[in-house]
Amino acid sequence: MPKIAADLGIDVKTAALLSTAFTFPYAFTQPALGTIGDFFGKTRLMNVSLAIVVTTTVIGAFASNFSLLITLRIIAGVCAGGIFPVGVAIVGDLVPVHARQVAIGRLLAVGLTGNLIGAVISGVIGDLLGWRGVFFSIGGFGLVVAIIASFAFRGLNVGKPKPFNLAAAAAGFQSVFADPRAKVCFSAVFFEGIVIHGMFPYVALLLLMSGQTHSSYAGLIVAGFGLGGILFSLSLPFLVVRLTERKLMLSGAAGAAIAFILIALNPVWYIQAIVFVLFGLGFYMLHNNIQVHVTDLSQTARGAALSLHSSAFFSGQAVGPVYYGFAFSHLGIRVPPLIGAGVIVAIGLICARFLRHPGRAEGVAEGP
Repeated sequence: MPKIAADLGIDVKTAALLSTAFTFPYAFTQPALGTIGDFFGKTRLMNVSLAIVVTTTVIGAFASNFSLLITLRIIAGVCAGGIFPVGVAIVGDLVPVHARQVAIGRLLAVGLTGNLIGAVISGVIGDLLGWRGVFFSIGGFGLVVAIIASFAFRGLNVGKPKPFNLAAAAAGFQSVFADPRAKVCFSAVFFEGIVIHGMFPYVALLLLMSGQTHSSYAGLIVAGFGLGGILFSLSLPFLVVRLTERKLMLSGAAGAAIAFILIALNPVWYIQAIVFVLFGLGFYMLHNNIQVHVTDLSQTARGAALSLHSSAFFSGQAVGPVYYGFAFSHLGIRVPPLIGAGVIVAIGLICARFLRHPGRAEGVAEGP
């Protein structure tokens, strides 16, 4: 963000709005994308979405002004919701609920590995080639992935496309909200997005305030969050047979809250990176369990359920940078993370209290 701001002649807080420009459209188009996936085919939607995101990213590498760059990020945000959330919905279609938590954990591990590698490499590329090199590299790699995906999804049996029916689409959304867990799940991930992911665009700025100017340091810190998620995914088969879902959610909230408190102390970058490992581990211990409940909200409109989940989550991510920009300016660098600790504890307590699988005995952990 500081490099984009310097190159395009804007301040860092304005540059941080690139995150909001991506996540707001991502959030708002999710219900439509979920419906498109349910009716016209999830794999087809994923391929088209990936192609558009790759194209806008490559073009972004050549943007000469902030207006063009932010427009491209808006277009990418509109289409990006047709990739990972649709992947989770596909897992829901292919895997029975008793094995779904581990399956989603594996998908999460793959995605987080990409996040981790991307955060590290983009920081290094940013230092060596500037922010344009980051966009061009990610876009080029994404092009390779898009070509592979177009062949890999051929013949995947996730249900045949069906003619669009407005009444059926509306009934699908109604079936999602008929489950009382929906309100808890969607509210929880909205506030997760605000207090956790909303802070990421300011990692480099916080380091800059402490005298660290290297983008690679910020990349390593954010990569620590992804590493925490990978550690959770790898340990998930062990955890689900030894801990109840309730204990997993409470433990995750506690771990994320401790990380928030340590972040408020603003330690040196390598300590921050370790703290972000705990941050990621705690977050995904809580978030993964919420995701599993979302896949179980409706058996006939799973794409719609996952799209609403992502819409709520990324609405929070879009609000987050605006919130933190105001909070850091008016409350200093210590108070906002402490507020985040309180919010994540409240989320953990509420989810542990109200999220229960229908027909499943209390205290029985989900097996692999």
